[in-house]
Amino acid sequence: MVVLNKIYTRTGDKGSTALGNGTRVDKHSARVNAYGTSDELNAFVGVARLDAEGEMDAALARIQNDLFDLGADLCRPEMEKDADAEYPPLRMSPAQVERLEAEIDVMNKALSPLRSFVLPGGSALAAHLHVCRTVARRAERLTTDLASQDEINQVAVTYLNRLSDWFFVAARVANDNGASDVLWVPGANR
Repeated sequence: MVVLNKIYTRTGDKGSTALGNGTRVDKHSARVNAYGTSDELNAFVGVARLDAEGEMDAALARIQNDLFDLGADLCRPEMEKDADAEYPPLRMSPAQVERLEAEIDVMNKALSPLRSFVLPGGSALAAHLHVCRTVARRAERLTTDLASQDEINQVAVTYLNRLSDWFFVAARVANDNGASDVLWVPGANR
């Protein structure tokens, strides 16, 4: 369990931070960029929850918890040493991806097929969910960049890829099951 009794430590004042295994790295490293962006996404999910109710709010709460799991996974390098660790590192699991897929399938049943691209907007919740979608895509890009430099849990990439799809479908649900989607009209302002 994490105990935070002192918030500032001064250990990062020179531009480095500690990873989950204690290794110090630059705050601008690929690993910190990846898990830092998942934390940023979590904050945007918190904003979206201000406009969510019922099952949508519950689903977003589950995603927030998953995003902390993702950060814990990404901040802990050296997967090959997981078995030897005093405390087993928390890693994203395929079950978390499968849950997102099942939720997408349920939400998608109520939606009509799209005949155009959707512009971010409509309801306040949909707009927030579109921001979440784009930040999830950035987190995915940064995580794949990290994966090109260092070993990571591939489920983390899969989760982020599926999560951005989840946000897209959820935004359509938040727009009266797609009835209030704002559709792109190619060349409308020429």
